[in-house]
Amino acid sequence: MDPRTRPYRSVLYIPGSKPRALDKARQLPVDAVIFDLEDAVSPEEKENARATLAEALAAGGYGARMKIVRINGLDTDWGRADAAAAAQMDCDAVLLPKVDSPADLDALAEITGDMPLWAMMETPRGMLNAPAIAAHPRLQGMVMGTNDLAKELQCRYRADRLPMMAGLGLCLLAAKAEGVVIVDGVYNAFKDAEGLAAECEQGRDMGFDGKTLIHPAQVEIANAAFAPSEAEIDLAQRQIAAFEAAEAEGQGVAVVDGKIVENLHVATAREILAKADAIAALSE
Repeated sequence: MDPRTRPYRSVLYIPGSKPRALDKARQLPVDAVIFDLEDAVSPEEKENARATLAEALAAGGYGARMKIVRINGLDTDWGRADAAAAAQMDCDAVLLPKVDSPADLDALAEITGDMPLWAMMETPRGMLNAPAIAAHPRLQGMVMGTNDLAKELQCRYRADRLPMMAGLGLCLLAAKAEGVVIVDGVYNAFKDAEGLAAECEQGRDMGFDGKTLIHPAQVEIANAAFAPSEAEIDLAQRQIAAFEAAEAEGQGVAVVDGKIVENLHVATAREILAKADAIAALSE
């Protein structure tokens, strides 16, 4: 499915070491799951988590949800074994943390073969190399790691995320240029619904495809924020109808709500309707 229309509104991190959480994810209304072998798993659980996750994925039951396995970095004691194991799992992609350059993805691809790759974008070097990373032939998605990025930048927390805007923007431009998926970083205060909604709205306004989440309580807000609204769907339908009517009369533009509608607006309108249809199909 076209990444511009396939929903990635909610991308929930699930620890690969916890069978109950792995089972619960089968019932959650999320568009994608990141099955985590990295930060969410303690060192003493790393090897067991690999087996636990492989068993859960083999059992199935995740439906149309995108299944992404985040491994440990290849420079750690567990990364290469994680990569080899993930390549044999029933998943859709492997997510590599702290990608600095395309060479990191090359090293992973040597282990995972034809498996689609995703990249965690969470280092200053990764921000500067975002265009080359996004252009990697195996890459299908980018995930903003805003906690690690903030640590590396030594920036202060601000609700408007101004200190991280340069990095967020560089990655967005790179992803859109190459047509790969890009999802926003996590919102840590999982009980702060108002703050989450505001950050989701900001991310959607910027052009992110969705939001990574750390708690099931955040799913509903993200799903609402990154889905086309009823007003957007209505406008898209009216723009398409008006443009088609104008074309039938030999005109190149139409007017809707006092605004010009051209080919580019119609293309966006069709994407909005396609995404709404895809969301409806996932919900079923």
